[in-house]
Amino acid sequence: MTHGPLSGFTIGVTAARKVEEQVALLERRGAATVWAPALALDPRRVDDATLRAVTEEVLARPVDLFLATTGIGMKAWFDAAESWGLLDDLVAHLGRAEILARGPKSVGALRRRGLRELWSPESERFDDVLAHLRGRDLTDAHIVVQEHGQSLSMVAHALRRLGAVVTSVAVYRVEAAEDPTPMFGLIDHIADRSVDAVTFTSAPAVAALMEAAASVGRRDEVVAAFQADVLAASVGPVTTAAFELWGVPTVEPDRARLAAMVKMLETELPLRSEGLALEAGGHLLRLVGDTVLVDGVEAPLTPAPLAVLHALAENPGAVVPRRTLLAALPRGADGSDHAVDMAVARLRAAVGTKVVQTVVKRGYRLAVES
Repeated sequence: MTHGPLSGFTIGVTAARKVEEQVALLERRGAATVWAPALALDPRRVDDATLRAVTEEVLARPVDLFLATTGIGMKAWFDAAESWGLLDDLVAHLGRAEILARGPKSVGALRRRGLRELWSPESERFDDVLAHLRGRDLTDAHIVVQEHGQSLSMVAHALRRLGAVVTSVAVYRVEAAEDPTPMFGLIDHIADRSVDAVTFTSAPAVAALMEAAASVGRRDEVVAAFQADVLAASVGPVTTAAFELWGVPTVEPDRARLAAMVKMLETELPLRSEGLALEAGGHLLRLVGDTVLVDGVEAPLTPAPLAVLHALAENPGAVVPRRTLLAALPRGADGSDHAVDMAVARLRAAVGTKVVQTVVKRGYRLAVES
């Protein structure tokens, strides 16, 4: 078992793509994981004839605005166009339009084909793309919208109300996982509060989990758990927005990246447990109230050594004089340096002999690793 800052925590993972990478990042930090894919591993591609027909519709008239929403969708569309011999025509046609991109992945897919976006929101939210367009005269403007796996029909309707002519390009559709059994199991874990956090890397995964929870009659319990004891960890603002419908608080990293989300959990989960996690003398110590875990295993401590540990942990690595440790001992203890030394000896026996260092003529310190 790997010990690290997430030791003692259990984290649910809902991703279908890059799951091995995410699970490895979590488990290398000591977490136990429960994997339950919310979505099918591979998005369902729109049939070739339908995609070609809408591509030819796009090519049939000038495009004023092109809204790119996902990297995987843009790549798949360009690859399909290449197979039909239409890639050069499509790139040139879109290149004459004003291009707005939702986020860095769609930007990357565009630039690989020599296209440049005029604007992209820092939030990576499609809502902000639409806000960017509000107030503009869109009368008779031909707007092409590349959909992101879920229908953007309401977006198309809103743009048409502003006078635009809208062509929606659906390259793929996201669907729920074929086998819902793992998801039902994760729902039970969440509702029973036997996981500490659940990670989400896409908005459709949030919708899929809530739909599955409703189907087994536990959606209210799942929402209540997320509102109280189970941390909903979102990879970025688009995924976070999907939770707003349910009133679920979320945490998200400063950058919408998988590694950043995992790094964020290293801080958030120990803080939420109202405990302290630190590495000392080659062991991971977790202090939650009067409970002390050493490498994930509870260490039986009597009041005197427990008091010494708490006093040392107030400023990990700093030397604590014997007189300070003596004052921290429970009432009734022998009021001498010998009582401190005995408490330290018992502490070392319980948590590891190298956890507490003696600093000659000064006191004791936790052997915190730098």
